[in-house]
Amino acid sequence: MAEFILKVLDQENKMIAQNHGEGEVTLFCQREYCPGDKFILESSEKDILIWLQFDDALGKSLTYITGKVCYEIPFGEKRLNLSPKAFSGNKHLLTVKDAKEFEYKTYRNLAVNVYDKPGTVSCYPHASANVETRGESVFAAKNAIDGITINDSHGNWPYASWGINKQDDAAIKVEFGRTVEIDCVLLYTRADFPHDNWWKSVTLTFSNGKSIISELDKSDHPHEIRFEKMQINWVQLSKLIKSEDPSPFPALTQIEVYGTDIS
Repeated sequence: MAEFILKVLDQENKMIAQNHGEGEVTLFCQREYCPGDKFILESSEKDILIWLQFDDALGKSLTYITGKVCYEIPFGEKRLNLSPKAFSGNKHLLTVKDAKEFEYKTYRNLAVNVYDKPGTVSCYPHASANVETRGESVFAAKNAIDGITINDSHGNWPYASWGINKQDDAAIKVEFGRTVEIDCVLLYTRADFPHDNWWKSVTLTFSNGKSIISELDKSDHPHEIRFEKMQINWVQLSKLIKSEDPSPFPALTQIEVYGTDIS
């Protein structure tokens, strides 16, 4: 059972709030957050699955941590892809809890993490891409694994998506940080027609060297791609072939990857 230390620090790394616990820790922070404030999670064990909640409005995610986790609270433009309730007010509940075996070995969407962030991370799953439209938060790769599937518009929350900036070689990768066993991928392509275009063909490439080409149709429903069980630690979506529709703007609202933890 891991020993957790949960901290809220200001931009000068001064302590705002702190608590610790074995197997579980909760922290009630009574303060309006300011730019530069951040959360720090330290654990006596690494490479473990935990339930993580940095904000009660965003809720919990079942995440895999490989070391100390640092999450800077977003402000301004970086907050447009989040619920306006997130990190607001002066009462905040943070929680961390060891995941139980029956929870992480359940068949589920393994590719959801509402606390994903750009760059190098120690908290998985993690999404990254070779392009994000204009570098804006509402088109960031992380939006594709935030658990939100509404896809009939684009822009600010709840319509954030992964935007490819009309780049033909656009690709997005979801890393799990450990080996998982999967057999299904669901793609929620953005369907804000006629503003949006759509992909008639995509390729899934897996860390084990296998790849799958899938034909898609013009739809606001999830595209289900099933295959034989395989063990991987990442999946990449690429070779995105647009339809002949006139719009230059295809995009991805959500990618879900279904399977189980095997460790």
